[in-house]
Amino acid sequence: MHNSLVNLLVRWLVLAVGVVLSTKLVPGISYDDNLALAEVVLLLSVFNTVLKPLLVLFTLPFIFLSLGLGLWLINALLLYFVGRLVDGFHVAGFGAALWGALIVSVTNLVLSRLLAPRPTAPPPPPTKRDDVIDI
Repeated sequence: MHNSLVNLLVRWLVLAVGVVLSTKLVPGISYDDNLALAEVVLLLSVFNTVLKPLLVLFTLPFIFLSLGLGLWLINALLLYFVGRLVDGFHVAGFGAALWGALIVSVTNLVLSRLLAPRPTAPPPPPTKRDDVIDI
């Protein structure tokens, strides 16, 4: 329980960093206060959990034919919808949503890799005892 809660909080923090970076780098995206930012992070998390798998399922041929660029469009669409739903979070248009989705995705990829737990070395294999006769 504790580990899953920490993982969820880290994922929200990474998403928040991506959204803040997109507001700093993309002229058409902004937020008014930290409450709006928290609402954006929560709503994007819900959309990514519930809506995104359905959208991916229905657009799978397009995603396949576009070599994965369809996922970028889906992320931009979700960011654009969040901009329309959350008061205090502004997305000027779909172009801004495209750039914002790219920044959020790259930030998520980089920070998730940096914060991922490092695998530990496997234990050494047990030593073979010589008191058994192999035939």
